[in-house]
Amino acid sequence: MAKNIKNIMEMYDEFAVEFVDFRFTDTKGRWHHMTQHVSTVDEDLLTNGIMFDGSSISGWKTIDDSDMLLIPDLDSAIMDPFSYKPQLVLICNIVEPSTGQGYERDPRSIAKRALAYMGKQGVGDTAYFGPEAEFFMFDDVRWSTEPHSTGFVVDDEELHVNSATEYSDGNDGYHVKKKGGYIPTLPLDKAVEIRAEMVTTGLEFGIPMEKHHHEVASAQHELGVKFLTLVECADNMQKYKHVVQNVAQQFGKTATFMPKPVYGDNGSGMHVHQSIWKDGENIFAGNGYADLSDTCLYYIGGIIKHAKAINAFTNPSTNSYKRLVPGFEAPVLLAYSASNRSASCRIPHASSPKAKRVEVRFPDPMANPYLAYTALLMAGLDGIKNKIHPGEAMDKDLYELPADKLKSIPTVCGSLREALESLDANRGFLTEGGVFTDNFIDSYLALKWEEVYTLEQTPHPVEFEMYYDC
Repeated sequence: MAKNIKNIMEMYDEFAVEFVDFRFTDTKGRWHHMTQHVSTVDEDLLTNGIMFDGSSISGWKTIDDSDMLLIPDLDSAIMDPFSYKPQLVLICNIVEPSTGQGYERDPRSIAKRALAYMGKQGVGDTAYFGPEAEFFMFDDVRWSTEPHSTGFVVDDEELHVNSATEYSDGNDGYHVKKKGGYIPTLPLDKAVEIRAEMVTTGLEFGIPMEKHHHEVASAQHELGVKFLTLVECADNMQKYKHVVQNVAQQFGKTATFMPKPVYGDNGSGMHVHQSIWKDGENIFAGNGYADLSDTCLYYIGGIIKHAKAINAFTNPSTNSYKRLVPGFEAPVLLAYSASNRSASCRIPHASSPKAKRVEVRFPDPMANPYLAYTALLMAGLDGIKNKIHPGEAMDKDLYELPADKLKSIPTVCGSLREALESLDANRGFLTEGGVFTDNFIDSYLALKWEEVYTLEQTPHPVEFEMYYDC
């Protein structure tokens, strides 16, 4: 601790720091922050943290028991690439002042408890995660949810619907056709410089960025990030979203991680690569199917068994299930395969045992990364503990199978309602070792049911098209 504090004090001098920003993640996955002038952030504050009002965070404390502590992870210290004044960012854990323990509803503390549980089980000492989070960028977005005026409009110069739009400087005629946007060059890919700036800024912000490219849908993009340990990976996903949204705004655009903002085109996923290591060895590598170990197959079995409950965390919005439909590369069928992208669990080709991993393809970037990665890990650990074999691999295009065979393959949930009901009924694998608590799961369900009821009770514009003149 003393060494880390010394390092931070040296950063104060090196970067002429004026402010220190303490950041944390709420239940829904949104970043919050409190900013202190550097003159107040001494060794005592860095050690003992900052008090804040937990009752003002949705799903957390009640007003009669609202005091909470922000305790910074000193290893997370990094300079803020967006602050005009030199500002140091510290990612925090939420701690109960009365016990000094991680708050049971703090997503980052939940992830840390999962890693401790994995270690106690003797399965492994390190869990690596690598997400592929897609997003859309638009030039304009507007919506209204007034009772007598409900609808939305999104627009971008890249959209094929703008082929006849008159622009003040002329229409260049280069527009991305529906489902036709995968890795084209200029002049179709108009966002090359924006994504390059995102990668550069991400590197400045401590994210191990690797690449960028256009995705399948019009106005859809992805940045490549190197895998890291579970908590580091979740920290970086929060920074990734922050970088994407802020750089987009600097270029006069707006970015969204909604899984399905546009009807009829591909949605945005967050494929999550996973592996577990012990004593420096990848325990997912073996000599079974696709060079996997039995341990890895059991891990896959656990994810397939608990997928519907996991959906409540990996696909946590009502919009998520507008992506999880056949025909748009979204994997809805719960099967595993080497290289087969129609399966929900894919085994990517690996040139060495160290690279052997599982890619779970149904999550989306609306997920709170701490909760989503932890739920995946806990399902996999349950599979290992109970030796849940996933059955035979499916090496065919699953969407080309006859209807009678398709019926025998389980699917992910079809709605957030189904996912919440599945989580409520199947939560035991998550509460093992006190990782998730029933108290937290109940509070999470209450927050998410509000979203379900809001959508289900609101008339939809397409309902007027379908029913108004009936």
